[in-house]
Parts: sequence; C-alpha cells; structure tokens
Amino acid sequence: MTNTNTAISRDEKDWQRVLWKRLPYPDNYVPPTHFLASLRKNANFTPYTYGPLVLASTSVCQHVANIFIFLSVFLRLKEHTSNPRFIVWLAILLFCVGYVTWEVLLYRQGGTWTRESRSRVMRSAILVFLALLSLAPVLKTLTEATSSDSIWALAFFLFTLHTLLADYTAPRLQESRERLTSVLSMNAAISAAVVLASRLDSDLSVFALVLFSVQMFALFPLLRRRLFSTPAMFRAFITGILSFASISLMSAHSSMAGWIVLSALLFITFVAPALLVWAQRYKNEIRGEWDVAVPEVG
Repeated sequence: MTNTNTAISRDEKDWQRVLWKRLPYPDNYVPPTHFLASLRKNANFTPYTYGPLVLASTSVCQHVANIFIFLSVFLRLKEHTSNPRFIVWLAILLFCVGYVTWEVLLYRQGGTWTRESRSRVMRSAILVFLALLSLAPVLKTLTEATSSDSIWALAFFLFTLHTLLADYTAPRLQESRERLTSVLSMNAAISAAVVLASRLDSDLSVFALVLFSVQMFALFPLLRRRLFSTPAMFRAFITGILSFASISLMSAHSSMAGWIVLSALLFITFVAPALLVWAQRYKNEIRGEWDVAVPEVG
C-alpha cells in the first residue's frame, strides 16, 4: 500500500498535461487527484425569479389575446352581427391611437420624427388603405375552390406559426431592422387573415377584416416592443385590457370559448413562469477542461 501511494504521489508530482514530452505513462493518463478536479456545475447559470418572468410573459399574453380578438371579429362579420363599416372605422381609430402612442414613446426616449418622416408614414398608410380596398374583390374569391375544413386547418397552422415565430424580446439600442422571424410571423398572420377573409360574403367585410388584421398583426407588434420602455404597471394595464377584451368577445360567441381563452391566458401569464422556476432545480450544466478554450482578451 505504501509503495502504491508513493507511486501515485510521484505520478502527481511529475505529471503534466502535455503531449510533446516523453512521459512514463499513457497520453490519456490523469492522476486520481486531478480527475474531475476542474468540474464546474452551472457556472454561468443565473436563476430566474417568478415576478420578472410573469412580467416578461405579458408580451406573449398580449400576442395571444390579439389572435382571439381577431377571431371574434371574423366570426361577427361572418355571422353578420357586426357592421363592417364599424370595423373599418375601428381600424382607423386604432391606427391613430397607435400612431400618437408611438410619437409619445419616441419623445420620452429623446427622439422625434421629422416632417418628412411623418408625411411618409401617412402616405404609406393611405396607399395600404387604397390597395386593400381595391384588392378586396380579388381576395373574396381567392379560396372559392377550397373547402371550409381546409381553410380552418390552414388558418390554425398559420396562427400557430405566427405565435411561435413572433419576437417577444425588448428592442436593442442599435437595432434598426426587424428580425427575420418577426417578418415571417407577420406574413403568417396576414396570410391567415386573408384566407379567413375569403370566406366572407361581401367585399366590404373582406376589406374590413384584412385592414383590421394589419393593425393587429403588423403594426401592434411594433408598438408592443416599444412598450418595453414604459413602466411595468402600464404594460400590465395594456395586458389586462387586451385579455379582458378577448375573453369578453369570445364569451359572446360561446361560454366554453370564453373559458378556453381565460384558461390559456392564465396559463401563459402565471402557470408557465411557475413551471419554469420549478424546473430550474433540475438544470445541471457541466463544464470543465474538456470544453473548447475561450481566449481571454485584456
């Protein structure tokens, strides 16, 4: 036993982690005291807390609530319980409110738009309005040869893709362009709106629904990312308004639909963050000398 301990001590003393020297042991030899000595568990792990996760989940909650609000508007137009002219004026009102909110948030952040920028925005809005108005008869007959079951399945798939690809993060300081996933998410939602609008029976209803979808899925996500600069209570207030609107509108069609929307929003906002906090106890990130070396500069 003494000879063995002496041999181990001598190996530990003479051992070096080099391959260019001729040493009296195999290249993959490691002394027992050095084996796993550099093992580190969860070295760069920062645990999440419940409160900030609930606040961060409000973006997802707003996003899902928007989808249910849009579906309720579609059902009201399809069942002729809402006047399409009212939806058009509502979309115009939402655009004006969103534009004023954008200006206020931009001013609070120390920036401002020039007169040329404002005129460009207004010209773009008018062009989109006129383009959708002229394309409404074409969009109405877009899926005449397709069964309704296929349309519902396609819309469900596109809205799911829209939710998964959406950007829920706060904008970076020097970020001037939208991410590719955000663009794909918007395209998926607008495509879903177009195929659903094609099931309506009047050109004005088609125009109203597509115009409303532009406000909800193209413009509101831009504003939502700007809201990250506002106080947490204001974001929670906006989330509460959208959640209440989606639950109320869907409950008007079916009490079961209202309960489904309520359950989904509660799960996203409160249950999912709790599950993530609970699952952290099982996180086990292992690091050691076998990882790729990272150069330290400075």
